[in-house]
Amino acid sequence: MTNEIKTLDVVQQRKPRHALPRELYSDVSVYRDDLVQLWHKEWIFAGHTFELEKAGQYLTLQIGDYPIVVVRGADGELRAFHNACRHRGSKVCQAASGKAAKLVCPYHKWTFDLDGKLLFAGNMGSDFDTSNHGLKPAHCEVVESYVFVCVAETAPDFEPFRQAVTPFIAPHGLENCKVAYESNLVEKGNWKLVFENNRECYHCDGSHPELMNSFVENLSVAGVADAGDPELEAFWDRCEAAGLPSRMAMDEESGQYRMTRIPLSSKAVSYTMDGKPAVSRRLDESGVEDIGALLYFHYPNTWNHFLGDHALSFRILPLGPHETLVTTKWLVPKDAQEGIDYDLDHLTRVWLATNDQDRQLVEATQAGVISPAYEPGPYSDLAENGVCQFDDWYCETMKKKLNS
Repeated sequence: MTNEIKTLDVVQQRKPRHALPRELYSDVSVYRDDLVQLWHKEWIFAGHTFELEKAGQYLTLQIGDYPIVVVRGADGELRAFHNACRHRGSKVCQAASGKAAKLVCPYHKWTFDLDGKLLFAGNMGSDFDTSNHGLKPAHCEVVESYVFVCVAETAPDFEPFRQAVTPFIAPHGLENCKVAYESNLVEKGNWKLVFENNRECYHCDGSHPELMNSFVENLSVAGVADAGDPELEAFWDRCEAAGLPSRMAMDEESGQYRMTRIPLSSKAVSYTMDGKPAVSRRLDESGVEDIGALLYFHYPNTWNHFLGDHALSFRILPLGPHETLVTTKWLVPKDAQEGIDYDLDHLTRVWLATNDQDRQLVEATQAGVISPAYEPGPYSDLAENGVCQFDDWYCETMKKKLNS
């Protein structure tokens, strides 16, 4: 039995509105199929344009089997390359981020220009043609500061997502932001468990005391469509009148991405312990103090929160069948000064705590789902429509890809 047939077989065994079978969280061959069919074919969020403002600035990431570097060229363009030297394969850029005039492989000093062309390769003889040995490119697209990379030979059409998400993000002015703080957390759990945990707040009251000072999950927008909540409609009307698109928009074809704005708890305007702004500057120009939180996700690797004073981007990358890297970035206006316009602890305390609490939940779940005694349970019709929607997307996408 091939890996593809096994994975497809297990996916087809999933009961509607139930959690996934254990093999989908733990089996090595399933993990390989996840990489091949999803992570190596879909658009993956890499980072933000304002992290790469100057020529030569780069960031690196590992997308399954593929080490990737994203770099700002001398011409101002952002490009993504496979981060493997064309000589003997060493990673050219080995730091998580940096700045260089040229990209120099540390092994034998092969030197590449910022546009990927090979400039220098010592001791290769007069017949060696440098033009045939530049860094291999990967697909790269940008939408409202978000840099996405695809390592497939042919990338999916990015335009539908760009057109859908741009009106929601644009009013928040992310191009004029900077990263105030970044955290990197390795969770000992399958990447699907990490995303499932994000897609529901059934667990929040008992697990996230810091977050619950401000966040209120609105079940009307947790799943596929809203349920006509009058208070939510009034909130949307107020925000949209101020120029902030808010009503839920979802990928109609597969449910791969969704944008919506939700109100926060009473008197809270930001994710802080006291609900007050963490940053004295505003991201938006709506003139409305309480704009709640704009939420958007894009499967398989990012979810995001935009508030009036700051934003958070979350990126997940699989490290193995039972290990996932979660990167969180707190984004503030570029001219905001730490200690004057914001206090770092006030800004980060809620989500640093929440991320670690989620890590513990994911790791405990991973420990349970690998048990032969584990049996997928039913999802709540009230509180788990979001996580069910993620599992539906995963299963339907894998069926389609594995059957093609």
